[in-house]
Amino acid sequence: MKQRNKIIAMILMMVTIIALFMLYNTGPNLDYVIPRRAIRLATILLVGISVAYSSLIFQTITNNKILTPAIMGYESVFILFQTVIVFIYGDKTFQVITHQDNFFYAVLLMMAFSFLMYVLIFGKSKQNIYHLLLLGLVLGALFQTFGQFLQIVIDPNEFSVIQGFMFVSFNKINTDLLLIAGVTLLGALLFGQRYLKYLDVIALGREHAVNLGLNYNKLVKIYMLLISLLVSVSTALVGPVTFLGILVTNLTYELFQTRKHRYMVWLCSGIACVALLLGQFLVEHIFNFSTTVSIVVNFVGGLYFMYLMLKTRKAI
Repeated sequence: MKQRNKIIAMILMMVTIIALFMLYNTGPNLDYVIPRRAIRLATILLVGISVAYSSLIFQTITNNKILTPAIMGYESVFILFQTVIVFIYGDKTFQVITHQDNFFYAVLLMMAFSFLMYVLIFGKSKQNIYHLLLLGLVLGALFQTFGQFLQIVIDPNEFSVIQGFMFVSFNKINTDLLLIAGVTLLGALLFGQRYLKYLDVIALGREHAVNLGLNYNKLVKIYMLLISLLVSVSTALVGPVTFLGILVTNLTYELFQTRKHRYMVWLCSGIACVALLLGQFLVEHIFNFSTTVSIVVNFVGGLYFMYLMLKTRKAI
């Protein structure tokens, strides 16, 4: 199938799934059902674009198709932050800190974490991106362990507040937070648009990028801050989706032959939105809310990840 036909087919599929998601089994109360589904649809689109955009950029700068920003510990930082504030304030957390303030604090913390790791690795020595990954992996495991320790010692009723951040849910969305996240995402996309062209060169490898005149370390810093901002938007809205990035980026590589990032980020975003819409549709109408989107997506993504590992092993 030609490239153009694949893109048209994906657009038609996305429009069909959106229509099905919005109109299937609506019943007589359209004034109640449609606005609620529209909020979930907007959230899914925001999360899909954030995850796809950040994962594609991350895989390009690491030159590895099976890594996602989750390995850097961003999600562990977010969960630890939520655990700490619940540990301090208990079940009155969101009476002291509003959801909007919580979102901004989480975004700033994750960006500060990204900047700190960059300074530790690139600030005083000419280390490569793999040292950054190793540091992120170790710190992520450390934060996750500390967060689990706090979750054990806090009151079980207070732990239920943290659980709301640990599993993806599109059913209870703060509309004010959705607007803030949308504006944040739009700003990140506009800022990142001017740097997409450099990713085509960085995909060739660090040595080639430097030889072609790019300031590699500076660009990596910009991309890491952009990734942390995008990850914080998706995680703060609905929670961590571990395997979605691996799934949608590799499907993009398989389906479309282009390697121009100004096209790939939108193709990947479209596939991510389709995957989330299908997952949410299954959760609502097939499983009757007996499971969550994260379980469905992580199950499919985990199987696909195993397929990629076996495929890579055979190629070696």
